[in-house]
Amino acid sequence: MTERYFEVDVPIRSTGTGMRGVHVFTGRADSDSAALKAAHEVYDAARTAAEAGLEMPHGRLDGWGARGYRPGWELDWPAAKATPWRNPCSWLNSTPIEL
Repeated sequence: MTERYFEVDVPIRSTGTGMRGVHVFTGRADSDSAALKAAHEVYDAARTAAEAGLEMPHGRLDGWGARGYRPGWELDWPAAKATPWRNPCSWLNSTPIEL
């Protein structure tokens, strides 16, 4: 199956403040389930590295990775959703607008 670029949106909640949000992971995968699995793997690796005081792992060939880890934030993996990634700025490359 051909790999596509995916976005995985994971609801998050701060255990200290109760703030809520969404953490977004992106990378290549051949299915929604493979994207969810890859996102979870890079999160687990980042968390393990941070808790051990090690450098964040990065550079996976499929593009998945994490640049940091914030203690005190819980990710709701059962509620995570994977969808094909859409460039939010794609409208910038559409037909020219005359002023």
